[in-house]
Amino acid sequence: MALAIKPPVKPQLALSRKQLPTDDGWAYEPKYDGFRALAFVDGDDLFLQSRTGRPLARYFPELDFPAGGYVIDGELVILDADGREEFDALQNRLHPAESRVRMLAEKTPALFRAFDLLADGRTKLLDEPFERRRAALERMVEGFEDPGSVEVTPLVSVPADAEAWLTGGEGVIAKRLDAAYRPGERKGMVKVKRLRTADCVVVGWRPGKEEGTVGSLILGLYDDDELRVVGHTSGFKAKEKRELATRLAPYETGERGSAEPSRWAADRDLEWIGLRPELVVEVSFDHVSAGRIRHGTKVLRWREDKAPTECRFDQLDG
Repeated sequence: MALAIKPPVKPQLALSRKQLPTDDGWAYEPKYDGFRALAFVDGDDLFLQSRTGRPLARYFPELDFPAGGYVIDGELVILDADGREEFDALQNRLHPAESRVRMLAEKTPALFRAFDLLADGRTKLLDEPFERRRAALERMVEGFEDPGSVEVTPLVSVPADAEAWLTGGEGVIAKRLDAAYRPGERKGMVKVKRLRTADCVVVGWRPGKEEGTVGSLILGLYDDDELRVVGHTSGFKAKEKRELATRLAPYETGERGSAEPSRWAADRDLEWIGLRPELVVEVSFDHVSAGRIRHGTKVLRWREDKAPTECRFDQLDG
């Protein structure tokens, strides 16, 4: 490629924080639930690189990048009918069969949400401050006759204007306006995830590695009259794992499985013990995909004051 930067390039990363930085010199973007990707465009040629440096373009044949000479950093997303990101739809693309990939590309086309410009032709921009790189990105995309699959992410300079992304989105990425682009480093960028909570029914548990301990709780929510499993929670301390086994024993139904497909899978080969749906816990979580809590949750408290039937599936909406 006749570009100032050639793949692979490690993307600049963000430090996790619980609160947004509010001092001067920061700008704020929404956090997305997609695949981080770098696009190297040379004429009509495209090399699409994953966060780990692997080529991605074959899995997204529908992507249309305007011809030119540039390297942009961004996020690949697939949206549902309501405009929400569908992470599972992205994962489904990573399939060896070209026919399946092309079928999915037609049914669920992807977008590339650009947020940084790393090179413009033979001009390398890594050492330029983010404020200048971002302005150059906006000018470039505005100059495209047809931007195709590329859209520029929103950017605000006031923390209050980013609050909506913490309550109704995936979270916020904060960037220092004066920061250079540092491949592979967690400098000049901060991410604050949206933290959500839900009251869930404990419908079962899985044993820990040590005998007589609980490894994780299996969580359910009511969808109308159906109790649906939506995920699990783990991360208990050693003492809690032993105490939980005693606490849960009176609620066991006698239903269990081992080394067989669990009706509570995603984790197909783990032993499970069924419980009567009488216990409720409040948990924190940050990601939902296809009706399941995608990342592990954390128990905040037990809810003896709440009826299991009040634990509704609509807590995962939004």
